[in-house]
Amino acid sequence: MVSAVSPYTDEQIAVWLRGLLTVAWADGHFDPEEQTLIGELTQTELAPKTELGKVESITAKELARTLGGDQGLAENFMRTAVMVAIADGVYSSSEDDILHDFCVALDLPPKLLESLRLTLNYRPEDGGAPMSDFSQADQPDLLAPMREWLDHLEVHDPRLARFLCKMIPPQCPFERDVKLFGQKVVHIPPMCKLNPLYDQLVGLRFRALTYLADECQEDVTKYC
Repeated sequence: MVSAVSPYTDEQIAVWLRGLLTVAWADGHFDPEEQTLIGELTQTELAPKTELGKVESITAKELARTLGGDQGLAENFMRTAVMVAIADGVYSSSEDDILHDFCVALDLPPKLLESLRLTLNYRPEDGGAPMSDFSQADQPDLLAPMREWLDHLEVHDPRLARFLCKMIPPQCPFERDVKLFGQKVVHIPPMCKLNPLYDQLVGLRFRALTYLADECQEDVTKYC
C-alpha cells in the first residue's frame, strides 16, 4: 500500500470527519452507544494514524476555526457534507439547519443549499411525488445547480475516501414493501428512484474507490 500525499493536515481531516459525523447524526437516529461505535470505527478503520480526539459533534464555529479561510477547502468539505446528508434519500430540516450554519461559518453563500431545500417536504410514505420528478425531461431540472456543484468534488485524501466509501451504499437498495399484520402499509421504491442526486453519490463513491486503488494502491474489495 502506498502512502498518498494529502493536501490536508491531520487537524483538518479530524475536524472534517467530525463535521461529517455531525451531519450524519443530525436526525437523532443514533443513541450514545451507536455514536461511540461510529467514533471507534472512524478512528480505527478510516483514520488510524490521525488523532481525532473525542469523536463528537462539532459546532459551526469550531469547524470554521480549522477549515475556514480557504474557499476551496471549505467548498470541498460542504460538498461531502451534502453527500452525507442525502445518502439516505431524504433531506431533513435538521440536516438543513446544520448545513446552513456550516455555510455561514465558512463564509460560503447559503444559497448553495437553495435547490436542495426543494426536497425538504418530500416523504414517500406521505404519498408525495417522487423526488425524481425534480428532474423530469418535460420540466426544468431544478436541482441542476446542485448536481453541477457536487460533481466538482475531487478526492485527494485516503482518510476522507475511506469515510465516503463506508457512508455511501455500494449498490442501490432494493425496493420493498413495508407490511403490518400481513398488510402492505407502504411501498418504498429503490433508492435510485427516491434520490434525484443518486448519480452524484455513485460518482463520488467511484472517485473515492479509484483514488484508493490507483493512488494509494489499497485493496478496495472490502468496500464493494
